[in-house]
Amino acid sequence: MNFSRSGLSVFAACLVLAAGPAAALDGAEAYKTKTCFACHGKDANTPIMPTYPKLAGQNADYAYNQMQDIKSGARANGQTAAMKGVMHLVSDEEMRAIADWLATLQK
Repeated sequence: MNFSRSGLSVFAACLVLAAGPAAALDGAEAYKTKTCFACHGKDANTPIMPTYPKLAGQNADYAYNQMQDIKSGARANGQTAAMKGVMHLVSDEEMRAIADWLATLQK
């Protein structure tokens, strides 16, 4: 195949679009790499402290909104202090992927 520079750009863009959801972030991997498991448990259902929430099976939008609020400071009660220090490392896309993954887990 002989592609011009602009032809290659169009071809690459088509490949990305064709990948669709497959190119999306892996919520389980983001949960692991962003160290969520350290407090909420590897299964998101066995937190290290009884006052920490079990996240498995949580509504995706609710979980995402809570992460957003903690990151922005809109939610700033005693339970959010530890999370505030971590959330600056988590992008909106990663928060969405984690929240969507959590919703797929059994409570």
